[in-house]
Amino acid sequence: MATFSIENFGCRATEADASALRRALLDGGLTPISEHASADFVVLNTCTVTAAADSQAREAIRKIHRANPDARIIVTGCYAQRAPEQLAALEGVACVVGNSHQAEIPGVVHELFATQRTAEDFVSVEQIENDSMSLARGPAKILTGDIFEQSAISLAPVNSARAEPDRTRPILKIQDGCNNRCSYCVIPFVRGRGRSLPPDQVVREVQAVVSAGAKEIVLSGINLGSYGRDLSPRAELASVVRRILDETVLERLRFSSIEPQDITEDFVSLVASTERIAPHFHVPLQSGSDRILRAMHRWYRTKHYAERVRLIRRVLPDSAIGADVIVGFPGETDGDFRATTEFIEALPFTYLHVFSFSERPGTKAAGVGNAVPAQVIRERARVLRALAEEKSAAFRASQAGRRLRALTLARSGDNWTEALTGNYLKVRIEGRHPANQWHEACLSS
Repeated sequence: MATFSIENFGCRATEADASALRRALLDGGLTPISEHASADFVVLNTCTVTAAADSQAREAIRKIHRANPDARIIVTGCYAQRAPEQLAALEGVACVVGNSHQAEIPGVVHELFATQRTAEDFVSVEQIENDSMSLARGPAKILTGDIFEQSAISLAPVNSARAEPDRTRPILKIQDGCNNRCSYCVIPFVRGRGRSLPPDQVVREVQAVVSAGAKEIVLSGINLGSYGRDLSPRAELASVVRRILDETVLERLRFSSIEPQDITEDFVSLVASTERIAPHFHVPLQSGSDRILRAMHRWYRTKHYAERVRLIRRVLPDSAIGADVIVGFPGETDGDFRATTEFIEALPFTYLHVFSFSERPGTKAAGVGNAVPAQVIRERARVLRALAEEKSAAFRASQAGRRLRALTLARSGDNWTEALTGNYLKVRIEGRHPANQWHEACLSS
């Protein structure tokens, strides 16, 4: 039987998609292997949030093709949805499948496998030219469509340890797409409208993942806080979380990114009400300048954001609070950047994800001019990353002496095993232990 490997790029939502792809290919009878160099089929699940992400995907394709010229490379994900022709032109690519058609990848693989004929099975080009998946009519086939026609999440989250044998904390994607139109962001155009898994299905998936052995699950979505607004009857993230707590025996639930407008007093109180929810909030900031937030078409201002962060810290003083920040947005002045650094310095962040602005085709921020010089962007990113390191170190120091429950991960050394606490601190447990086990960790300074 044919073998396959998968390489994933990007966010937790793409990780969830890759897990579901793996499961679908396994269910289709294919054999997974870890090495691209030996695989019959290599599936690349791409990101397109920045130009660097696009470049990383193209370089991966070239590297895989050099190492394994016989492999059929199938490219999917957000880059495949946005610019399929660019990817189809790369040597080694057999098929480009957009997010709109990811559910069809197992069928694509089987059709491609059927074209790998032996000499005895040779057929003429004339016989296969009309085959929609034939490689006789061009370098690579493209299978994509209007992502805004999607009304459901096409791929269910993974619910089998067999599909993700090395993942301790499976990602459960319960929401996809986004109805916001931030001026810098291409993701709504490659993910489509906001849509949610029905609550009953979410609960069933959690039950299945727990039955497969998971102790912690990460709930994810492109705009997770908007969960349920598209459903009839309308649902809310808090309501489905309560059902998970009431109807499953999941030991710990963690959230991916949640927009600041969705961090309400009720939501923070829900997290604080039980040890089964990780005290961990990732709240995108993007800028500490109100002028830049307006230009970004963000729905909040710094005063509102600061209120939400201080609410979290007041109710859950030991919680992890992270943020995304973009430097170098067009027109960002030294004053705007200074406002951002001062804003971050004043708030109790425990980590930051710092991104350099990257112009994305089709967004309102593309081509507006007033670009920040590349060397200035690099320096601003360096300053914020240094500030992030200071914040992280201060938070870890504040936790010294505490004993925290931590879940072992797959990484280990001669006499230690890495583990993750509820408030998102990686610690080392003495001794070598299997992944997915609870241990008590005493944090040192």
